[in-house]
Formats: sequence, C-alpha cells, structure tokens
Amino acid sequence: MTNVNAMSAAPTDFSSVDRLEQAALLALIGVAAALHFSIAAAQAMLTLAVLCWLGLVLIRRERIEAPRFFWPLAGLAALTLVSAAFSPRPWTSFVDSKQLLLYLIVPMAYRLATGPRGPVILTVTVTVGAVSAALGIFQYGILHYDNLGLRPRGVLGHYMTYSGLLMLVLCGALAQLVFGRRERVWAALVMPALVVGIAVTLTRSAMVGACAAAATLFALKDLRLVAILPVVAAVFLAVSPATVTSRFFSMFDLNDPTNRDRLAMVKEGGRMIRARPLVGVGPNMVEVVYADYRGADAVERVNPHLHNVPLQIAAERGLPALVLWLLFVGTALYDLAVRARGQPLLRAAALASLVAMLAAGMFEHNFGDSEFLMLLLLVLTLPFAAGRSAVSVPDARA
Repeated sequence: MTNVNAMSAAPTDFSSVDRLEQAALLALIGVAAALHFSIAAAQAMLTLAVLCWLGLVLIRRERIEAPRFFWPLAGLAALTLVSAAFSPRPWTSFVDSKQLLLYLIVPMAYRLATGPRGPVILTVTVTVGAVSAALGIFQYGILHYDNLGLRPRGVLGHYMTYSGLLMLVLCGALAQLVFGRRERVWAALVMPALVVGIAVTLTRSAMVGACAAAATLFALKDLRLVAILPVVAAVFLAVSPATVTSRFFSMFDLNDPTNRDRLAMVKEGGRMIRARPLVGVGPNMVEVVYADYRGADAVERVNPHLHNVPLQIAAERGLPALVLWLLFVGTALYDLAVRARGQPLLRAAALASLVAMLAAGMFEHNFGDSEFLMLLLLVLTLPFAAGRSAVSVPDARA
C-alpha cells in the first residue's frame, strides 16, 4: 500500500519540481532583462534564481557542475577573501567582496540554460538592450546629454555601466547578424540603435571593445570581412556629430588629461604591486591608499580604481590572483574556440563578449562593475550550457 501511495504522489512531485525549474529559468531571464534598468531588480531576480536553482540541486540530489573556466574564478574568489583579510580595512574589503557571489551565475546558468534556452536568453538580452539604447539616444538628442559632464546613461546610475552593457549587447546582436538564421532580421533592425547608443555615450573604452568584438566576429566568419571595418568606421565618423568624433580621436592624444592620468595610474599600480605583491592593497582599497602611491605626474589626486582590469586585480588582490584571472580568461578563450559543443551563434557571442571585455578592460575596470560582470558571465556560460541536454527527473521510486 505504501508503494502505491508513493507512486500516485509522484506526478505531483514531478510537477512541483518542474514548476521550480521554470521559476528558476524565468528568474534567470529576468536577470538578463532587468540589468539594463535596475541593479536592485536584477539582484532580486538573481536571488530568486539562485534559491530556485539550489532547491533543484537539493531535491534532485544533483552535483553542482560548471564549465572549466569557473574553477579559476572560484580560486580568484578564495584569494580575494585572503586579500581582504590582510587589507588595511578588513571589514570594508570583506563587504566589497560580496560581488564574488555573482560568480554563482556560471553554475546556475550552466544548469538552467540548456538546449534551446540559450538563444532565447540572448534574444531577450538584445531586445531589452536595444530599448535601453534607444532611451540613451533620446537623452542625447532631445535632453542634451551630449557632453562629458552629462552623458546618456539610460536609467542606470553611471554612463560607464550603461556603455559597457550596450557593448556586450552589441556583441550578441552582431553574432546573431553574422552567425544566426532567424535572428538575423531582428539583429539587423536593432543594430543601428546599439551602435549609435554606444557612440553617444562618448565612452572610448566601449568604442574600442565594440570594434575589437566586430573584428573577432568577422574574422571567425570570414577573414576577408575584417577589411570592411575601416570603411564602416570611416563612414560612421564622417556622419557623426563633432562631439563623438572629437572624443574618438582624443584617445590618440597623449596630451589629453585623462590619457595622461591613465599612464600615471600604471605607475601607481606598479608601486602598489611592488609594495604588496602577494595579497595586494585589499579589495576596494585602491581609492583609500591612492595618495600613498601617487606620483608627481598624476592628474587626479584620487581615483576609485586604476582603469585597467589586470593592473587593478594585481594591485588590489595580488599577483597570484592575477594569475588565476588570466587562467580564467585563457581557459574560456580556449574552450570557446576549441572545446565548446554549443551552437556556433552562442559561441561567437561569448567569444566576442570576452574579447570586448579584454579590449575595453585595458582602459576601464569593467570586470569590477556588477551589472557588466553579471551579463558577461551569463553570456560566457550560454554556449557551454546549450551543449547539454536538459536534466532528467530522477525516478521517484528510487
């Protein structure tokens, strides 16, 4: 009698688990959408997704699995906590280290975004990103957010976050245009808004990252397509407003104050690394100790970070942490290029996003931006998750 009751209850159990998985998936899609409008909403959706995912893991007694690039990230998280312990202000550094929880996006998306779900998530990201880009264009053209003191930022708190997210969305849309099939029409329709949206933010690092991503995608498709880029860039600059063109060409001006300050920050970062090569100055401590390492050639008295991802990680968390970050990047690049079995479209979008992060990250600490990091890790995981089949429900009679 007991066995009969257990078997009759099985469909209800299965239904409950299925609803939990559906809720987790919808929350994950909500993260991708909410990032462009509210970090609070995105984090709330992420919390819900993580709780549902952990519930699935416990109910089904699953192992937590992830792509290989996740494990260097886990090591980086551990070394970050060690660095926080040796920080001049340990409590401040530990609080700042809460961003490490965002790394859970990788195993969660690997579990949830299986099969055909990855392209759906990418399309949602591109669609919502296009809406955000249109809002930025409206701010530039109508509300006069058209100077370095007031730049388009959508409804986000900072134009750097806004431009970084648009850069990643552009990677996805361009991958759809080059490698997609049914997605090509929609990608072609939203592409102008994304390109113009990035340009009017006047953010040079995002411009560089977008160009690097485009070159990567064209080279993956057909190396001859790379020759198109200079022509497209020349035409775009020819028709762009003077504020955009002058901002673009300022990146080659060594007398530009921001360029001089970035060169000075390389020296400041080098001094921090030499002073504390193993554990760094501590998470969120660069701004606090900046004056102690500032040279005479520095333009700004204080900077919140060093505007360079590898330099920031080495100075903040130590050289061993930098090694693990480089291992994360190298593993992701190799596996996306050689090992990933997912759809070519998702692989291309992930590769382009990683290249864009690296290129832009030479001039901006984008890896430390929570919104940017969440979308980057999600896009990087999609091709690996797509190569997996959906997890089957265990037999209730077992």
